[in-house]
Amino acid sequence: MGMKYRQYLAGERIYGCSTCKTHLATIHSMISRAFNGQHGRAYLFDGVVNVVEGDPSDRQMTTGNHTVRDIYCCKCGQKMGWKYDRAYEPSQRYKEGKFILERNLLMDVQ
Repeated sequence: MGMKYRQYLAGERIYGCSTCKTHLATIHSMISRAFNGQHGRAYLFDGVVNVVEGDPSDRQMTTGNHTVRDIYCCKCGQKMGWKYDRAYEPSQRYKEGKFILERNLLMDVQ
């Protein structure tokens, strides 16, 4: 197996893993702060880097049934949130392909 390379982000505000400070997303890729994760507040992002996706699973959430994949930091393996693969409710389809990152697992990195 080859070496793992991480992508480094640039910008005015960068969110990283609270455990190892690996860059994950920028403020510009944030869509909403009005989400809840498994451990409190969460943010919806359009794009996230330096994560490993788990296997898809169907979950019943407060907004309906979704197919999601847990996402993990590529460096330390910390579970950071999930990716929406499919939303079964038509009003929730905007989430497909988007990422949820849990606020208490993030830190500002610069």
